[in-house]
Amino acid sequence: MNAPALTDSQQAALLQAARAARLKAYAPYSKFLVGAAVLDDQGRIHAGCNVENAAYPQGVCAEASALSAMVLAGSTQARAVLVVGTGGAWITPCGGCRQKLREFCAPDTPILSANTEALGPRYTLAQLLPESFGPDHLHPQ
Repeated sequence: MNAPALTDSQQAALLQAARAARLKAYAPYSKFLVGAAVLDDQGRIHAGCNVENAAYPQGVCAEASALSAMVLAGSTQARAVLVVGTGGAWITPCGGCRQKLREFCAPDTPILSANTEALGPRYTLAQLLPESFGPDHLHPQ
């Protein structure tokens, strides 16, 4: 499945939503604020932020938060994802979030990284999670 091209206005809207979400992150332990935004198949943008917990493994990543918002709004197909963080290097979704994205994204779905000043590298989900396991393995054609 080929992901439709991402327009400049969609990219700008994703960036704005992810940056705004990042500012709402709850990260009192790591101080590492992350925002994410997902563009769904209906053209809507769903934002999320990371939410830490004193029991560290119980926190929620920004990407998982954005995907949950997308599902709550009635969509199960993501057309693009943008992640915003800081720290000197461009961030990409963690391994767990890459697998979560696999549930809702095609292999060629664009995954964009950004910080508070600029857009960074652009990847596809297949580049970030090659040879992945997904729903098609459970229900082969």
